[in-house]
Amino acid sequence: MLDTKSAVTVLTALAQGHRLEVFRRLVAAEPEGMAAGELARQLDVAPAALSFHLTHLGHAGLVTSSRQGRSIIYRADFSTMRTLLGYLTQDCCGGRPEICGDLSVWNAAEGCAPTRRTSKDVK
Repeated sequence: MLDTKSAVTVLTALAQGHRLEVFRRLVAAEPEGMAAGELARQLDVAPAALSFHLTHLGHAGLVTSSRQGRSIIYRADFSTMRTLLGYLTQDCCGGRPEICGDLSVWNAAEGCAPTRRTSKDVK
């Protein structure tokens, strides 16, 4: 569970446009993750600037990295995001979770988001 100081650290990391977009791209790139060079190209950000943002996200626990050959692959850390969302909704609506509606799914121990059904899922 996060404490207030840790929650502020995570939220601060996301409170910058490039870092928020990096995190969102990494979420979308799961489970494969994405190489730093590809992230820089997609976001039109200089590699040095991207490195700064990835380091900031990593210190906040939002991003992990692993070497694959000559590339470093970055991935979103869903456990940190789930923990943050759980922290933010822990006392949802004064102990009346029905008021929070779908926000309560973020407190689930498994999965990072509610399953979204598409027209392909309906048979």
